[in-house]
Amino acid sequence: MIVQVKDLEKTYKNGLKALNGLSLEVREGEIFGLLGPNGSGKTTTINCILQLLSFDKGEIILFDEEMKPSRLDLKSKIGLVPQNVAVFNELTVYDNIDFFCGLYIKDKKLRKQYVEEAIEFVSLEDYKKFYPKKLSGGLLRRLNIACGIAHKPSLIIFDEPTVAVDPQSRNKILEGIVKLKEAGATIIYTSHYMEEVEQICSYIVIMDKGEVIAHGTKEKLKESINLGSRITIETSSEALSLFEGKEYVMEISYKDGELIIQTIRGDSYLPLILEALQSKKFPIGRIYSEVPTLNDVFLKLTGKELRD
Repeated sequence: MIVQVKDLEKTYKNGLKALNGLSLEVREGEIFGLLGPNGSGKTTTINCILQLLSFDKGEIILFDEEMKPSRLDLKSKIGLVPQNVAVFNELTVYDNIDFFCGLYIKDKKLRKQYVEEAIEFVSLEDYKKFYPKKLSGGLLRRLNIACGIAHKPSLIIFDEPTVAVDPQSRNKILEGIVKLKEAGATIIYTSHYMEEVEQICSYIVIMDKGEVIAHGTKEKLKESINLGSRITIETSSEALSLFEGKEYVMEISYKDGELIIQTIRGDSYLPLILEALQSKKFPIGRIYSEVPTLNDVFLKLTGKELRD
């Protein structure tokens, strides 16, 4: 186990209880998604893991050893890519990466090799001599990543790494994170983009009010809550009453010319629904069905949108 957080509690001076007996485990070689609405305790959790923030109770084990503020040996195995870009505007791309790598790698020859490899990894070869203010948002994010991974850490924490970047840069970043995992790194990943989490995370924890409220693979999380499927049919508003109270209907509504039915078991009831509409001679236009998404699970569990 790479990370073990046991019964962690943290209350701020203003009385806000940020963590309430939080426990979680991150296994070696996985991309671990840490999700939660604003104020759920994600950032506090990460800061406690990194020993940037003290906590009231609990224990943090990294690489099978207890994490303490003085454990520089453990900290050297961790890479952090923060949400806010943290680079020096006075240094070039190359010198920024060299500086952060040099915090852990003292051998100059090895450090030069690592810096070059980090630059190649994020595709900044043509920008080595550029200063940060000359970079686009996407390139700046790539530089931020290179600074966090250049020393080849075993555990890398990505905190909202794709905020405010274009789709091409976002895809490049996500592809890079998967490559890091394939190369042997363990990843903790937070994001407000649920589709990213579904795409790359092998295990997911959902937090709220300082506690873990659900965890598992995306498939297990979807199975844990009976969300059924959403069937949408263009038809008359009078069709609404035809399905109200049916045992296979979880929710039903009508909006903008469309009947929206949440059924209990996927698309299995679609033929029955169509047969009922046809028997009453209701018009039938476009029909489409949506399987539950991770965002549906999140909304059901927390009552909040991830991007609130």
